[in-house]
Amino acid sequence: MSANTGETGTGGFSEQERAAMKGRAAELKKEASGRGKNKAAAAELDVLAKIAKMEAPDRAVAERLHAIVVAHAPELSPKLWYGQPAYARDGKVVCFFRSGHVDKERYSTFGFTTGANLDDDSGLWPTSFAVTELSDEAEARITTLVKQAVT
Repeated sequence: MSANTGETGTGGFSEQERAAMKGRAAELKKEASGRGKNKAAAAELDVLAKIAKMEAPDRAVAERLHAIVVAHAPELSPKLWYGQPAYARDGKVVCFFRSGHVDKERYSTFGFTTGANLDDDSGLWPTSFAVTELSDEAEARITTLVKQAVT
């Protein structure tokens, strides 16, 4: 679904999607407070809470990126990395989001670490992108890269 489908003018999730996200956050909170303190649930809850506290433009982008990564690379675990959302495999960050507002930059960044499988024969491949909004084309490109990063 496009970030613009059914949205309410925020450039991010629709009210229905936000309600689903809040529901998932409540599930994770309950799971994290249960026996054994499920660390994965607690880490994802931390990421969702961090995203929820972002300024509107960054929040909308971070929400969509989170949805893309969770849907297309379920083997990655959400976690905070330098206080920002990141997604790791076996504890090592593969991709991350940096809020431009938090970093006091004019744009946010979505990037990949050396743990991402993006290498190609050309000797040149993407490691980070400046992000101000996610068009359908940008979402498709990020989705492709996220899938490739975990192959």
